[in-house]
Parts: sequence; structure tokens; C-alpha cells
Amino acid sequence: MTATAILAPTAPMRHRIPALDVARTVAVVCMAIYHFTVDLALFGVVAPDRPFTGFFHYFAPAIAGSFLFLVGLSLSLAHGGGIRWRPWGKRMAQIGAGAALVSAATYADNPETYVFFGILHMIATASLLGLIFLRAPVGLTLAAAALAFAAPQFLRGPAFDAPWLLWLGLSSEIPRSIDFEPVFPWMGTVLLGIAAARAGLPRLLATERAPGPWLRALSWPGRHSLAVYLIHQPVLFGLIWLWL
Repeated sequence: MTATAILAPTAPMRHRIPALDVARTVAVVCMAIYHFTVDLALFGVVAPDRPFTGFFHYFAPAIAGSFLFLVGLSLSLAHGGGIRWRPWGKRMAQIGAGAALVSAATYADNPETYVFFGILHMIATASLLGLIFLRAPVGLTLAAAALAFAAPQFLRGPAFDAPWLLWLGLSSEIPRSIDFEPVFPWMGTVLLGIAAARAGLPRLLATERAPGPWLRALSWPGRHSLAVYLIHQPVLFGLIWLWL
């Protein structure tokens, strides 16, 4: 692959790449495992700090990072050769509605720790901000990613403590929320996904062979990750409640 091919705008792919759907499935399964642990802690089956210490302290951000990396990768695949506004708008409406539903449900449960800017809010924001970098040089995108990762270390302060700025992730104290995935540093992970797509990673994963039944089954949760995300937690919570 020549340097010209690597740095050229990524043409939008009209077919799905099974490997990426399977990667989303793995992320969805890991998310369900983590949330199952959180639910067990809420019901007192395991220690209250179990989901936030030890292995799980690193497991949760790794899951969020994998989702957001795939968001950047998919955004570039779908719109790298030109933004397809209708599919993009439809997807944004779905994610926005899901984010609003999560906020409303968690606020009804506990207004002090409700999800005002969780993973779905971050995905929607990244799907908008990421459009700026779809045809930017890879080096510029990587530099922006580095700045996004570094921002909480150098820009955090009281100036960002206003409630309407908390979503940036630069406030002097981390807000109380059961799921908080702010723009900084998480936009950096999305930009890495965009850069990976621009550098040709999807071409290495793509295959001309039609997926077999096992691969299609493994891909299904990844293809419907938003629906699985919205449904899995009430199902897990309900099953534990019935068990106890």
C-alpha cells in the first residue's frame, strides 16, 4: 500500500466488515459483565466497592474506550468519502433518543447521580465533532487526539465548574454520576479510531468471503449494539431481583 493510498480520503464502505461487528459484540459482552457486577453490588451480593476497584477499575474505561474507538472507525468508514447526511442524521436521532432515555430513567431513580453525560451522550457528541477530522491528515488527527488526552491534565480548573460546562470533563472535581464519559479525554479515543481508518486498518480486516452462520451469530449483537445497550441493564437487574 502506497503512502498516497494511506493518506487519501477513505471511501465510504457500503458493506459491513464482520470483524468490526464481532469487535462490537465483544465490547457489548464485556459491558454486560461489568454492569452485572454493578447490579450485584447494588443488591449486596458482592462488596459495594467491587465494581470500582482492582480489575474492574481498569475494565470499565477499557470497555468505554473500545466503544469510542469503534465509533471513530465506523464514522470514517461511513462518511470518509463524503458525509451522507440522511443516514448520519438518522443514527444521531437514535443515539440522542437513547441518551435522553438513559438520562430520564436514571434521574427518576436518583437525581443526585443520574447520567447527564454518559457513553451515549459522548457517542453523539463525537459523531458530530468527528466530522471535522474525516478528511484531515492523519498526523493532524493524531495531534488532536494527543491534545484531547492531555487536556484534563493541563486545563482542569474552577473555570469549568459551571454546570453547563461539566460535559467537557475539565471541572476541578469529577461530577457525581453513575456513568460519566466527558469529551476530554474521550474524544482522543474517537480520533484514534478515525486515524486508524484513514491509515487503512479496515482494509486489512475486510474479507471477500461471505460470513458463515457462526460469524453472523457472533456479529448480531454488534450490529444492534444500541438496542442491546438500552435493553441489557433492565434485563440483568430484573433477573437478579427475581433470583433474590
